[in-house]
Amino acid sequence: MRHVLLIGHHDARLFLRERTSYIWLFLVPLVFVYFMGLAVRGPSGPSVARPTVLIDNRDGGFLGRVFVRELGEQGLNVVAPQDAGSAERGITVPVDFTQRVLEKKQVKVLFFKIEGSDNPEAALVEVRLMRALVAINGHLVEHAVKSQGAEPTEDALVALLQEPNPVSLQSSFAGRKPRPVGFGLSLPGNLVMYLFLNLLMFGGASVANERRTGVLRRLAVNPVTRGELVFGKLYGLVLLAGAQIIFFMAVGQYLLGVNVRENLFGIVLILLVFSWVAASLGVLIGSLIKAEEKVVGVGLLVALPMAALGGCWWPIEIVPRFLQYAALATPTGWALSGLHQLITFGGGLAQAGTAIGVLAAFGVTANVAAMRFFRV
Repeated sequence: MRHVLLIGHHDARLFLRERTSYIWLFLVPLVFVYFMGLAVRGPSGPSVARPTVLIDNRDGGFLGRVFVRELGEQGLNVVAPQDAGSAERGITVPVDFTQRVLEKKQVKVLFFKIEGSDNPEAALVEVRLMRALVAINGHLVEHAVKSQGAEPTEDALVALLQEPNPVSLQSSFAGRKPRPVGFGLSLPGNLVMYLFLNLLMFGGASVANERRTGVLRRLAVNPVTRGELVFGKLYGLVLLAGAQIIFFMAVGQYLLGVNVRENLFGIVLILLVFSWVAASLGVLIGSLIKAEEKVVGVGLLVALPMAALGGCWWPIEIVPRFLQYAALATPTGWALSGLHQLITFGGGLAQAGTAIGVLAAFGVTANVAAMRFFRV
């Protein structure tokens, strides 16, 4: 065990001495996480959810104030004329609004476009204006029934507005999972891709270089077994993966708003098992191929198609069904399946258990193959 630790620590220390190592471990994946997260973010946003509307309330009576309050209750961000810079539409409440309503006469509010504004939110504002008008009429009818025709007052209508609605609507996905978007897609996707790519290339190139320069032969002269050499290499690569995982977990939680803290143990467990798989494949490639430049080419040739097929570049839910099944033949597909269970779909460690088990099977297979073909 001591030899395994010494080899692993030595490999990690040599790797981190090179400045370019930090670029590939941290900077390049971070750039891809950020820009890909912006590119695939969801369409919803605060301005769409609660559009800003200019209110010109010319009514001096209490019903104008109650109506403006109802507009806010219906999901409009109500602003006065002096704060109308971000408003897309406006609503004018006429001077005689309260008087005409109390006289049981028809009254109209004016819905208008602000000069220089765009049109995306117009339909949403109009719908919520109609809901507010229906609601205020409903409150007036409810007050008339409860008070047996007495004239409404501001306090009475405000009290009705504050009562809980006896009818509510709940909506949810009907048997479908939400699709990963934004940083919830780009963080796990790019982390899996760069873990796989780096460990394949670094692991393979390290083994090929040390065999070419005779380092492995000199190590073999010492009382070190083949198994200790292989597991020492794997340990050093997993140490590098651990540094990358810690960095991106912190970035995701504190800078990108991805909730990794809730299922942190399961997320890290999946990534570490996946790192073991990738490191074993890297050592295997380095054992089979002598030239370092060829190792890098093979690493790219293996890692990039697996990243695309496994769902690192786009949600696997949007590809044809046969490609979704094909993703299950790759370690990247199973790693992302488990990560999205924990990050996107709200599952726990039990839901990600299958992915962890399959990744462990990949790891055992790759580990046995790396041991079998390892040469000094």
